[in-house]
Amino acid sequence: MRIYSLFETGRPVFSLEVFPPKKTVSLARVKQTLRELAVLRPDYVSVTYGAAGTAAGLTCELAACLKQELGIEPLAHLTCINSSREQLDGVLARMREVGVENILALRGDRSPDVAPQKDFLHANELMRYIQSRYDFSLAGACYPEGHPDSPTVEADLQALLYKQQAGAKHLVTQLFFDTDGYFRFVDRARAAGITLPIQPGVMPIVKLGQIQRTVALSAASLPAAFSKMIARYEQDPDGLYKAGIQYAVSQCLALLAGGAPGIHIYTMNNPDVAKRVYEGIRDALGREEN
Repeated sequence: MRIYSLFETGRPVFSLEVFPPKKTVSLARVKQTLRELAVLRPDYVSVTYGAAGTAAGLTCELAACLKQELGIEPLAHLTCINSSREQLDGVLARMREVGVENILALRGDRSPDVAPQKDFLHANELMRYIQSRYDFSLAGACYPEGHPDSPTVEADLQALLYKQQAGAKHLVTQLFFDTDGYFRFVDRARAAGITLPIQPGVMPIVKLGQIQRTVALSAASLPAAFSKMIARYEQDPDGLYKAGIQYAVSQCLALLAGGAPGIHIYTMNNPDVAKRVYEGIRDALGREEN
């Protein structure tokens, strides 16, 4: 199944993201996480690629589990900044073997421990290469508040336009906490000529330790309501857990009410959090009880 076709149905697309383990011995645990997430009936599940592509084999393994065992469409991440053309050809061949049809093509984060390769410097270059040699459906990533490496908002939008021209069929946003900012971003994207569905990505923050890491990776701003929540429950882990889920639910409901084409949940491999958020937004997604 080509994921972009889901956005043509007119109903909200509900998807989840998981990441592979750092060690092969933990693979069984992540597969069990996938089985627990499967009861939520996601339209698709994205599987990240790991820093510098170190988990490429495990990404394929989890994609195979989703497709072959659970009957869920995988969206396999693929990064290019730290991989050669030959390495990527090997991964793409493996993805094709396990039944992957959809790829989220990314530049990837630069790693201080791995020298960047020069075959592909940007995601759109990777997309053009895949389009020229393989039969995958491509998705792209976007940052509602601008990519940290983009010098201007205009430059960031131009990069998204390049992805659209290179064959991307839909976009998934990096996590954000300012719901109004998402809609402003969509308006700017449309004005720049970007017509692709832009699915918002939401990460429930349920632990203090998540905040610094997520903000550093996403460049997301912290709205006053979010900051107040963190301050209120800073010394109350259980309270923060519940409040973080409720903030994510409220965010998702506002996004859907405003016309977002779906919701993508960054689960951090936590089925309980995903289930609680899903229960809070199930009716807005137009779904019946499982």
